[in-house]
Amino acid sequence: VAQDAPAAWSDAAQREALVRRLVDQHGLSEPAVRTLLGEATFRQDIIDAMTRPYEAKPWHQYRGLFLTAARITGGAAFWQTHRALLEQAQARYGVPPEIVVAIIGVETQYGRNLGRYRVLDALATLGFAYPPRSAFFLGELEQFLTLTQEEHLDPRQTLGSYAGAMGMGQFIPSSYRSYAVDFDGDGQRNLWQPADAIGSVANYFARHGWQKDGLVA
Repeated sequence: VAQDAPAAWSDAAQREALVRRLVDQHGLSEPAVRTLLGEATFRQDIIDAMTRPYEAKPWHQYRGLFLTAARITGGAAFWQTHRALLEQAQARYGVPPEIVVAIIGVETQYGRNLGRYRVLDALATLGFAYPPRSAFFLGELEQFLTLTQEEHLDPRQTLGSYAGAMGMGQFIPSSYRSYAVDFDGDGQRNLWQPADAIGSVANYFARHGWQKDGLVA
């Protein structure tokens, strides 16, 4: 644990309750869970990022960050490269390619910026040391460690955003578990790969009430 970690980082009651849920409700190994939590590192830069999110900017500032020539050109290239997958996703979920491409473009520049933080560190930092949203992020840490067992991910190596979002579409762990799909049929839901990312973004919209051929607004 970093030396500048706040006292709340080592809250024994919170940590023990999380361990018990992971072991008793999700069937994880208690020694493995305790080891992983002991290896999580407090990151002050994650706390700093959480207090100044891009999403807080007004639209006239936010728009310029994403509607750029490079992102539009990249979107066209991504669409062309993955046209068949995008058409399959539209056929299955009713969500048109431009919506799926736009989401992946906004979230990760079509997979070029997948995040540089260990998800374990991000979620532990926000869960144990960010009181305004501690309960939410402790829940996401629980979901993440469960997810890594289900999808055979290495919890020590998995990288994502400062808020613990993962893959080309930036799904938080609970959304990953609930809405990710194995779109290429290889037996794993891998949101770092285009096929599963495209299918999962489309499925997310469909599961949240997307109306095929309806008006956007």
